[in-house]
Amino acid sequence: MRTNIVLDDKLVERAQKLTGIKTKREVVHEALRLLILLNEQGEVRALRGKLPWDGNLEDQRQSRLKVN
Repeated sequence: MRTNIVLDDKLVERAQKLTGIKTKREVVHEALRLLILLNEQGEVRALRGKLPWDGNLEDQRQSRLKVN
């Protein structure tokens, strides 16, 4: 999708310095990817404690210690 937007030059320059990204276009794409990722993580965190779990935590911990 092609669009024209006004970007804050200082923010873009700071993002480019922090990430090493060379173009404004890629900075915007990375920002959008990160925005989506953070929001999706929030949706997963909202499920914490709401899903049933059937397992034995002690058995799982002990299985890490066993050497085959």
